[in-house]
Amino acid sequence: MNKMTYIETAESELLHTYNRFPLVLDHGDGVYLYDTDGKKYLDFAAGIAVQALGYSNSEYKEALKAQIDKLMHTSNLYYNVPAISAAKRLLKVSGMDRVFFTNSGTEAIEGAIKAAKKYAYTREKEAGHEIIAMEHSFHGRSLGALAVTGNAHYREPFGPLMPGVKFAEFNNLESVKALITDKTCAILFETIQGEGGIYPATKEFMKGVRELCDKHDILLILDEIQCGMGRTGEMFAWQEYGVKPDIMTSAKALGCGVPIGAFLMTEKVAEKSLTPGDHGTTYGGNPFVCAAADKVLEIMERENVTAHVKEVAVYLEERLNACVEKFDFLTERRGVGLMQGLVCEKPVLPIVKAALEKGLIIITAGSNVIRMVPPLIIEKEHVDEMIAILEEVLSVQ
Repeated sequence: MNKMTYIETAESELLHTYNRFPLVLDHGDGVYLYDTDGKKYLDFAAGIAVQALGYSNSEYKEALKAQIDKLMHTSNLYYNVPAISAAKRLLKVSGMDRVFFTNSGTEAIEGAIKAAKKYAYTREKEAGHEIIAMEHSFHGRSLGALAVTGNAHYREPFGPLMPGVKFAEFNNLESVKALITDKTCAILFETIQGEGGIYPATKEFMKGVRELCDKHDILLILDEIQCGMGRTGEMFAWQEYGVKPDIMTSAKALGCGVPIGAFLMTEKVAEKSLTPGDHGTTYGGNPFVCAAADKVLEIMERENVTAHVKEVAVYLEERLNACVEKFDFLTERRGVGLMQGLVCEKPVLPIVKAALEKGLIIITAGSNVIRMVPPLIIEKEHVDEMIAILEEVLSVQ
């Protein structure tokens, strides 16, 4: 079957909720993807920050094959060894105390919201608590996650959503202070906004929100679904700030292609929030997905992936900064580690499409930011290859 036949078949059978690029991917190797025609692509998107270890990692594949031969699913009525092992590794690198495994990042956000609400309910013996989230944030597309997503375009068609959500201005501490009431149970935001345009939280904002939470017994929830798992040069982006959350979410690179997410919390929150019957999932934390997460965490720690990210990120930033200097319509580079954005004065979708034609996969963050979230295993030579293609594309825009 040729590419167009695949695409036409997909468009007639799949629900049209994505405007996909005309590309049918077949397999990957390292930091490269190949389509059904055999064309090679340098991947600087990593399945939207998922494929941290790149493609076809032999150790990862063998771990999954071995687990398939042993046990795929048991339900959470019973214990399983991969979940216990993955939990131990994840808690170690995060410094958190308890974890609940989910099937996705969206579900991790849903669980984090429930935990915060239950914590406040346990304390006050009444419901009706509020959450402060951030403008331009993105937390997922289920109804609870949409309710705390700071983009009216995503929310409006699906209202009424969960009540009691207020939106502050990201990195504006005073706007957060103005929204706090005696009903506020949590302040929720991405440590680095992804879809909103690659905006890192400032140190002053992080520390200020933490102080507000401590003062008012409000829970700080940090969304590390995209920016976590080594992407910034720390296992989790908040670790660079020295500001620990009460609850955090993880997903994407946690499974490196296998659908798994997690929300984690301190013992203080665990003791006063979710109890048996409050939350559950049939597939979450099953042996197969946890075998993947366990192996990912093992490899990342053993290979010191965060140190590699810090090293190659310096070079990536230098090359991207040079691009900004070279092209007048590029106004800024934003980001941390291997989560980078180039801000453009014109729509970037044509640039992304032109790069794809030349064998480079990059994505957008909003309408004017070129987003780069490559596999964490890229080397300087891959940065050079990416820059060569990108500059060729930018020179004709």
